[in-house]
Amino acid sequence: MDSGILIKNGNILRFSKGKEQKADILIVDGIIRRIDRGIEGGSHRIIDAQDCIVAPGLVDMHTHLREPGMEHKEDIGTGSRAAVAGGFTAVFCMPNTAPCIDNRSVAEYVFDRGKEEGLCMVLPHGALTLGQKGEALASIGDMNACRAHVHGFSDDGNPVSDSEVMRRAMEYARTIGVLVISHAEEKALSEGGQINEGYYSTLLGLQGIPAEAEEIQVFRDIALAEKTGASLHVAHVSTAGSVRLLREAKKRGVPVTCEVTPHHLSLNDSMMVQYDTNLKMNPPLRSEKDVQAVLEGLADGTIDVIATDHAPHAAHEKEVEFDLAPFGVIGLETCLPVVLSSVVAEGVLKMGDAIRRLSAAPAEIMNMSRWGYVAGVEEGIAANLVIFNPDIEWTVDPGLLSSRSKNTPYRGARLKGKVLFTIYRGNVVLEDGGGTPAGNDGGLDMDRVAGPVHGEEKQKA
Repeated sequence: MDSGILIKNGNILRFSKGKEQKADILIVDGIIRRIDRGIEGGSHRIIDAQDCIVAPGLVDMHTHLREPGMEHKEDIGTGSRAAVAGGFTAVFCMPNTAPCIDNRSVAEYVFDRGKEEGLCMVLPHGALTLGQKGEALASIGDMNACRAHVHGFSDDGNPVSDSEVMRRAMEYARTIGVLVISHAEEKALSEGGQINEGYYSTLLGLQGIPAEAEEIQVFRDIALAEKTGASLHVAHVSTAGSVRLLREAKKRGVPVTCEVTPHHLSLNDSMMVQYDTNLKMNPPLRSEKDVQAVLEGLADGTIDVIATDHAPHAAHEKEVEFDLAPFGVIGLETCLPVVLSSVVAEGVLKMGDAIRRLSAAPAEIMNMSRWGYVAGVEEGIAANLVIFNPDIEWTVDPGLLSSRSKNTPYRGARLKGKVLFTIYRGNVVLEDGGGTPAGNDGGLDMDRVAGPVHGEEKQKA
């Protein structure tokens, strides 16, 4: 047997066992060969995972890697490095590139670039419509049949406003068994908006984006999925009303899943008093009432997946007047610590369930078996793993992040939980983690950022 990797003393998250298991893992030729106690080292490289959790590599079904066309923000190389620094062994990138991913050649280009980098699996989502213009359907079947095996289709960033076009897209998607991903935004209501409509938009004199801008499109797309039978996935859910609509739809048996971002779980619109463009995203940070509703939706299973919506922008693009700055924040490298700090530590989800929402759940929705990918820690499957210490505290320093862009909403935040190793197909692609020591530099306090602020005023707004 060839020399491999032996992970010793780890607390292994095995979904098949339903709990953490103290054991060793032997990896040879990229495959998990044995999980047991007391495995001898031999000639294998040994990784001591004492006090660490060994879990399936994370899967992010919603990232923006910007290649082709916007490499000054991010490219597949820097995006892959950010991904593995965050514990991700597979990422799906959205199609709003330049040119957009609306045909076989661009889809295969992105897929091949990911293989070339070799740090994690990089898989493209395809556009629903040509040029993401919302008019004519893109070559959905051709992209699905190409070597990239595109399974998810979305006009993310450019909502499909024409309901007839969306209906035809869903009907076609159902016939070939692919997923429609909805960017739920009614542009007639959101156009010109900068932050969540409510107390703080009034206080700051900024045009608001009402919750209804999201909820109207969520309602429409649920109705169309119910009519057509297409599999629908709603991206970046942010409002109490959306959670309610999705909960009711699932009870009726509508084939719909949905995701939430770490920032919509942990931050609220009270933070906008900073006028920090690195807190500007779409959908915007919502009220504390919405944050609590989203957390409840995560806890009761209404929300299936946690996804980053990693959206890098160059510094010069964000360092402008607030209303001129683009929407979007990065999130690959802070995702797991934010979830550990704001979801697991607060008792919203247990550790195993949180990791499932970050790995097995998105892998199942994206039908990743077509790429031979299994999100788990079991004998006989490819070793795609993350090793993290849930107790290490660290402070987010944008300058030390791997992403080319530094537009994180967590600058200065003290987070708990650190990725130390990422293993992709049996290769160590991240070693000994990184980042800065824990400390208070005057940045965000994760014990407070999602708490109620000016509660009485918000209730009146």
